[in-house]
Amino acid sequence: MPKNSTQSSPSFRINAATSAGPVNKSSHPNLILGICCMSLLLVGMDVTIVNVALPAIQHDLKANLSGLQWILDAYTLVVASLLMLSGSMSDRFGRRRVFQIGLVLFLTGSLLCSLSQNIGQLIAFRALQGLGASMLNPVALSIIANAFPNPKDRARAVGVWGAVAGVSLAIGPLLGGALTQTVGWRSIFWINLPIGFTAVVLAAKFVPESKAPRARAFDPVGQSLVFVGLASLTSAVIEGPHAGWTSGLILGLFAASAVALTIFLLYEPRRKDPLVDLRFFRSVPFSSATLLALCAFISFAGFLFLNVLYLQQVRGLSAFYTGLCTLPLAVMMMVFAPLSGRLVGSYGTRLPLLAAGAGFLLSTLMLTHLTIDTPVSYLMVAYALFGVGLGMVNPAITNSAVAGMPLSQAGVAAAIASTGRQVGATLGVAVAGTVVATSHAKGLDFTRATHPIWWIMTGCGAVVLVLGWVSSTPWAQASTGRVAHLLGDLKR
Repeated sequence: MPKNSTQSSPSFRINAATSAGPVNKSSHPNLILGICCMSLLLVGMDVTIVNVALPAIQHDLKANLSGLQWILDAYTLVVASLLMLSGSMSDRFGRRRVFQIGLVLFLTGSLLCSLSQNIGQLIAFRALQGLGASMLNPVALSIIANAFPNPKDRARAVGVWGAVAGVSLAIGPLLGGALTQTVGWRSIFWINLPIGFTAVVLAAKFVPESKAPRARAFDPVGQSLVFVGLASLTSAVIEGPHAGWTSGLILGLFAASAVALTIFLLYEPRRKDPLVDLRFFRSVPFSSATLLALCAFISFAGFLFLNVLYLQQVRGLSAFYTGLCTLPLAVMMMVFAPLSGRLVGSYGTRLPLLAAGAGFLLSTLMLTHLTIDTPVSYLMVAYALFGVGLGMVNPAITNSAVAGMPLSQAGVAAAIASTGRQVGATLGVAVAGTVVATSHAKGLDFTRATHPIWWIMTGCGAVVLVLGWVSSTPWAQASTGRVAHLLGDLKR
C-alpha cells in the first residue's frame, strides 16, 4: 500500500520479512519494480473489467445469476485458498520462477476465457486465472523487497505499487466498458496477453532469482481443509436459493464446511510449521485486521457486483457508461490510499479506520434508498464515499495485521490478511447474489431486492468503525506483546 513516510513503519517490515533471502543488489531496481507492477496491473484490472462485462456475458452465454456469481467467485476462491501455498513455494523454489509460472498460468487462463463457449468453461478458466494470480502479487512484493534493500527506497517503491493498484482499478471499468461495447466481452481477456507476455520476457532477463534461507514446510492437510471449507461454504451460499436451503445438497455443503473448519482448528496447532499459526489471533490488532479485511471486501465485491447489474439492467446504461459511473469510486481510492498510508505512518491506524468506516457506512446507507430512478448525482456521491472508505481501509488493514508482530512472522501475518481480503470478496459476491435471488423469489423487483444487502454492508461499515477504535486501544496493543512472547521472538 502507498507509504510515503520514511519512518521505519510496520508496512516496511512486511517487505523486509518477506524477503528472507539474501539482499539482491540489482542494477535495475526500478525496472524490476515496473515488471512487478505490470502483474499488479493485470490482476487489478481483471476485477473491474470482468464486473462491467457481466451483463454481456450473461446474454451471450445464457447464464443465470448464480453463473455470474461463479464467474467472479471461482477466481477469488482459488486465490484465497492458495495465497499461503504460493508464498511458501516461492520461498522454496525461487520467487522469479514462481512469478513467471504465475504469469503464464494467468495468461493461459485469460486466453481460454476468451474462447469459452459456455458458462461452465468460463468458470473453469477463471479458476485457472485465479491459480496464476495467487502466484503474482504476494511474490512480486517479495521481489520488490529484494530489489530495494534501503528502507527509504523501499518505501518509495511500495508507494508506486499502491498507486498502480489505484490506477488499475480506475482504468478497469473504462477499458472494460469500452471493449465490451465496441469489440465484445471476449476482448476484456485479450488485453491481458500483450502486458503479461512482456512481463514474462522482462522478468526472465532482469529479475534476479531469490529464495528464503529456510522455507516453510508444506502443509497439504491444512491446505486441503482450507479449500474444502471455503469451496463448500461458497457453493452452499450461491446454490442455496436454487436448490433449496433445506435440500440434502445444501445442508451437506454447510456440514462439510463446518467439519473442515473444525478439523483445521484441531489439526493446525499440532504442526511444527502450520499453514496458519492460530496464536496470531490472540493479538487484537491482528484479529481486527482479519475481520476488517473480511468486512471491507465483502462490501466491495458485493458493491461492484450489484451496481453493475443495476446500472445496465435497471437503468439501461451501456457498458461504457457503466464504467464512467464507477470512476468516482476509483478516483477517490487513488486520492485517499496514499493519504491513509501517511496517516498510518504518522499517527497509527485509528484515524484512517474511523474515516474508512464512516465512508462505507454513509455510502451504503444512501443506497438503502435505491430506486429505479435515483438521480445519477446521488449515485456518484455514494460511489465517491465508498471509494474514500476503500482507499482509507487498505493500508490500515496491512499495518494492523503486522503491528507488534514478531519481525520473523510479519510476512506470514500480511499474507493471512491478504487471504482475508480474498475470502471477503468471495463471500461478498456469494451473499449479494443470494440475497437478491431470495428477494426475487418473493416477488420483489431487482432494485428493491438489493435493499437487504445494502443494510448488511451498512452493518459492515459499523464494524469497521468499532474495530478502528478498539484495535488501537492500549489493551489491544498490549496483546501483541503477549503474542510475540508466545512465538519466541521479542524483537519488533
